[in-house]
Amino acid sequence: MKIALGPLLYYWSRQETLDFYAQIAQSPADIVYLGETVCSRRHELRADDWLDVAAMLKAAGKEAVLSSQSLIESESDLKALRRIVAQDEFRVEANDMSAVQLLAKAGRRDWIAGPTLNIFNPHTLSMLAEAGATRWMAPPEMSGAVLAELLASGAPAIETEVLAWGRLPLAHSARCFTARHFNLQKDTCEFRCLGMKDGLVLRTREGEPFLTLNGVQTQSARVHNLLGDLPQLRETAQVLRVSPQGDDTVRVLELFRDAIAGTLSPQDAFGQSKALMVEAPCNGFWHGRPGVEQYVSA
Repeated sequence: MKIALGPLLYYWSRQETLDFYAQIAQSPADIVYLGETVCSRRHELRADDWLDVAAMLKAAGKEAVLSSQSLIESESDLKALRRIVAQDEFRVEANDMSAVQLLAKAGRRDWIAGPTLNIFNPHTLSMLAEAGATRWMAPPEMSGAVLAELLASGAPAIETEVLAWGRLPLAHSARCFTARHFNLQKDTCEFRCLGMKDGLVLRTREGEPFLTLNGVQTQSARVHNLLGDLPQLRETAQVLRVSPQGDDTVRVLELFRDAIAGTLSPQDAFGQSKALMVEAPCNGFWHGRPGVEQYVSA
């Protein structure tokens, strides 16, 4: 079972981002997804910078993957996507059907079907595998039981990846709710999300954390944590994805490594992880329940 670090979903400064990936080069992550997937206005790192980071991680023994943007809105977005597809040194994670089309047209047979492609049945998965996908990530809201049923019902034999740690990505919008929070327009947002290392928590009137605003992306407030569900994950997934957070990401990766290796029980790993989370844990989606719940099986 491999450990993957998902793309950085937040907007950090250039130096913070470069320092972060220098640490990741020495971490237990086997696979590292790179690139801006949320908002095309985020330009602290440009395409050449991401390629340099990918080369550095490859030299450190990691599999570096370039992730495409999840919401393509303009010709400039397409131009950036075409450049990702045109390079052949690193695999590409397709997070939009336009990326799938370009990869298939280019004859790429090594790409990853990302979570925002919303693959919920074996027919869709088979179609993407025929187009060249060799790994796919299950939608974060898919339960373990549904995933097992999908894999048993004629799905192609390609790698399956599951989100095992991080705030749940719930929706993308053409509007920027972070800008709206500050009474700004999206095109004149002043890059207010820069420096919010874990997004902007939206609370109810009672003060309870409800959602997280991350530019055009809406996330859960709670942290999706499947460390305690590792035995079931072993039956369906070959890759577990950890989503980066502002602090302690390397320590989270180490807990997954130790739990997978058996030097730490899943229950102990989950217990130790509680101090590393930015909010309370949840795993409801994995158990076919409301995502906000933290379900403990009998």
